Amino acid sequence: MVIRELTGERERAEAVPVLRQLWTDADPDEVLAWTGEEEYHCFGGFVEGELVGVAGVVEATVLHHARHAWLYDLVVDESRRGEGYGSELVAFVEDWAADRGCEYVALASPDSTEAVHRYYRDRGYDIWGHVIEKEL
Repeated sequence: MVIRELTGERERAEAVPVLRQLWTDADPDEVLAWTGEEEYHCFGGFVEGELVGVAGVVEATVLHHARHAWLYDLVVDESRRGEGYGSELVAFVEDWAADRGCEYVALASPDSTEAVHRYYRDRGYDIWGHVIEKEL
C-alpha cells in the first residue's frame, strides 16, 4: 500500500465516500469541509491506484497533556477490510506523529464498539478512560 497526504480538494473529495462509511449521518459536503480544515491531515492508502483506506489526524497540545496526534478518522473501505490496510495506516500515523515530535497517538471510540477497542489494544494502545461530552 502507498500512503500519502491528500491535500487538494479533488484528492480529499475522493476520500469522502470512504469516510462516510464511518460517518454515516454526515453530509458529503460537510465531510469534505472538515477534511480541508488547516489542522486536519488526511492520509489516503492506495493499492494499485485504488483508495482503500483513510486516516484523519490532528496534532495537538492541550493544557497539561503531552503533544499528541489525535486520530479522528480511520476507515478502510468495507470491501477491503481484513486485509491489513488498517494496521498499515495506523503504523504510518504512528511514524508520522513521532517524526513531528508527538509523544502519543490518541483517539476516541464509542463504548459499544468492543471490536474497535480490541483492535487497538492488540496494537499496544491503552484504554484508560472515557471521552465525556454533552451536546449543546
